[in-house]
Amino acid sequence: MDCVSLVELSVSCSHLLDKDVGSKSDPQCVLLQETGGRWTQLARTEKVKNCSHPSFSERLRLDFHFETVQKLRLGIYDIDNKSDSLDDDDFLGGVELTLGQIVSSKTVNRPLLLKNGKPAGKGTITVTAEEVKDNRAVVLELEAKGLDKKDVFGKSDPFLEFFKQGDDGKWSLVHRTEVVKNSLSPSWKQFCISLHTLSSSNTECSIKVQCSDYDSDGSHDLIGSFTTKVSELQKAAHGSPVEFDCIHPEKQKKKKSYKNSGVVCVKSCQVVTQHSFLDYVMGGCQINFTVGIDFTGSNGDPRSPNSLHFLSPDGMNQYLEAVWSVGQVVQDYDTDQLFPAFGFGAKLPPDYQVAHHEFALNFNPSNPYCQGIEGIVSAYRMALPQLRLSGPTNFSPIINQVASMASRAAQQNSASQYFVLLILTDGEITDLDQTREAIVRASRLPLSVIVVGVGPADFQAMELLDGDGGTLRSPAGEAASRDIVQFIPFRDFKDAPKEALAQNVLAEVPSQLVSYFKMRGLDPAKPATAKA
Repeated sequence: MDCVSLVELSVSCSHLLDKDVGSKSDPQCVLLQETGGRWTQLARTEKVKNCSHPSFSERLRLDFHFETVQKLRLGIYDIDNKSDSLDDDDFLGGVELTLGQIVSSKTVNRPLLLKNGKPAGKGTITVTAEEVKDNRAVVLELEAKGLDKKDVFGKSDPFLEFFKQGDDGKWSLVHRTEVVKNSLSPSWKQFCISLHTLSSSNTECSIKVQCSDYDSDGSHDLIGSFTTKVSELQKAAHGSPVEFDCIHPEKQKKKKSYKNSGVVCVKSCQVVTQHSFLDYVMGGCQINFTVGIDFTGSNGDPRSPNSLHFLSPDGMNQYLEAVWSVGQVVQDYDTDQLFPAFGFGAKLPPDYQVAHHEFALNFNPSNPYCQGIEGIVSAYRMALPQLRLSGPTNFSPIINQVASMASRAAQQNSASQYFVLLILTDGEITDLDQTREAIVRASRLPLSVIVVGVGPADFQAMELLDGDGGTLRSPAGEAASRDIVQFIPFRDFKDAPKEALAQNVLAEVPSQLVSYFKMRGLDPAKPATAKA
């Protein structure tokens, strides 16, 4: 029997190479795991601006399987743009090791190596592992008043850093807030951090909170700090904040009359249960899988071997391979196995007059459901010779169609249904503005959108829809409530094991599902009690 535990990795580096002219690098740590001979990205830390010795506050979480050798790669990149792709970012060094090595040592320190195997200067990386056994989280909202003025031509640009004290007495960074520009009385955004990360699940564990003035060159000035614990923070409730004097030790030594360098106020602190993807699924949440397939003319004549819709002797092509790969995983989470399947960008029989941008693959608009993944494949093979490929490539109609289903489910006010739309396409989106608008609206619904790019086209515009590079906004400027889009080019997985595509395509769905129900304040439904 496989033994599985949730493990949290914390990462810090020292003596990183400086790749930016006139300043230090802006490092980010990327975690990858080897699966079937291919490296799959699992998680990233935040980017730390202008720093050669970063301590990353964001933890990297993954499951630990005792019976399996889990090969990991930790890469440090200098991030200079908002693109999610690492191809145009400088590689500062990395290390390859197994999760077993980290867990057995608890803390591992290794030299960073470049891609050619040579040392990355004097760069080193330190990785620490902890097992996570607690699903509670702390929701905090803080502000400050009367902070010291640190900037000559302005006030201060304050931010907070939280440190927890380990068994060895050392402090480790666990959270960093955003910077509030030019303010001595800042209010920081509410944030949520796991109780394990903040205080090792011990409400009496010492926590140090440090307030600093941000400087673009990385030489942040300390305003002051204080120590506390979760049990003290929890006293902030029902409109009664808890206040802490922000103390600068050097000023305290020099002036007997010194009181503080400002006051940090904890406006609210709640310890809540942080439900997992498994909690929702085991609570009865059904994942409704929908497929949308691109039949625009740029795919080429399906009768030609050069067409992306051409069926090989075994009756397959890239479109069907993607449907099989993803569908085989998702179908296990939907008990009725009925999946709506749509096409777009084609003219339909019998008249072939106009291009349809959202039509039932089985030509039955009143009942577009197919029985299982096999049903989708059968409907596709039946429809293909009857269609006339046309255009343009419009995504918004099919997104809006599935969004309407998700909207009806959302009205139930229960964590019972979630929708995953898989769009398979060969080219650039024609209705980009309408698609952005549709995604922003859909971000408020129980829906994730996965786009798989088929063929050799340039899919650069797709990166805009994938919110990893920054919050997606509608043409009117409205921000998406959450990131719901994942884009994957099929060509990256053409020669990889079949399971590799599904793993990458579906990697973000669990967190997206949890983020939606969390946003709605919906707990998992309790599973039905088994009858004797």
